[in-house]
Amino acid sequence: MFKVDVLEYFGSKSATAQHLDVSPSAVTQWKDIIPEKQAYKVEKITKGKLKVNPSLYNKRAK
Repeated sequence: MFKVDVLEYFGSKSATAQHLDVSPSAVTQWKDIIPEKQAYKVEKITKGKLKVNPSLYNKRAK
């Protein structure tokens, strides 16, 4: 799940943090793809409006 989509959905970093029960600084530290655990929380909170893309989290050996 992409950070930009989550921020757009919730409207701000602070609103995102509040919905996920994390600090705004935690949201700031996310890379372009949010942590997998948080992605599943977002999917649940948004009732599927934002969905986890498992392929973003595949840990393939190179």
